[in-house]
Amino acid sequence: MKTISSVVENYIKTKPFLLNALSQGIINLTSLARTITDELEEELGKDVKQGAVIMALKRLSEDLDFKVNHKITKVLKNIGEITVRSSLTDYTFLISDTILNKQADLISDIDSHSDIFYTSSRGVNETNIVVSDSISHLIEKHFKGEKLTQKLENLASITVKLPKENTSVPGIYYFIFQRLAWEGIVIYEVISTSNEFTILVDDEIVDKAFKVIKDLKSTK
Repeated sequence: MKTISSVVENYIKTKPFLLNALSQGIINLTSLARTITDELEEELGKDVKQGAVIMALKRLSEDLDFKVNHKITKVLKNIGEITVRSSLTDYTFLISDTILNKQADLISDIDSHSDIFYTSSRGVNETNIVVSDSISHLIEKHFKGEKLTQKLENLASITVKLPKENTSVPGIYYFIFQRLAWEGIVIYEVISTSNEFTILVDDEIVDKAFKVIKDLKSTK
């Protein structure tokens, strides 16, 4: 059976930015209730009193305050090293029967190169490789004949070390990427392991992206 509380909660959860603003207590609950009452009545199939909607929003915002401002904030305050690398190129190839062997040859070739950036990820249909511009010629050499679907240049990476408890707290990545989205930062790639993630952004905005992530450590 649908209740006002459950319908309000489901409605808010489908509006990410509204959800975050509600958790921060920066929304006038009376105005919000007035705005969403018509949709709630349609969902419930009956008249809904604004007072009941306001109470449901208040309970939800208090619950969100605990979930967001305590659990997630605790993890964000313990963000570790943040590493920035510039002058990167991002290649995307279609997966083929030969691409793994070519990738192995590339890794063997770059083993003797010091202070370079290399990372790769493999999806169902594509393989992605990100390298320092200084070894781009090796990509051209080893992957000749492979189907290149995208090549992005003048990129920079930001690698963030997360505390181990990040894997047990939901919403960490959502919270971080939401902040980046609010600042209009386009993310070209996301590469992650259990306790760290790397994003690729345009080299021109890497300082702005770095500041957004660094400021998360002081989130209250």
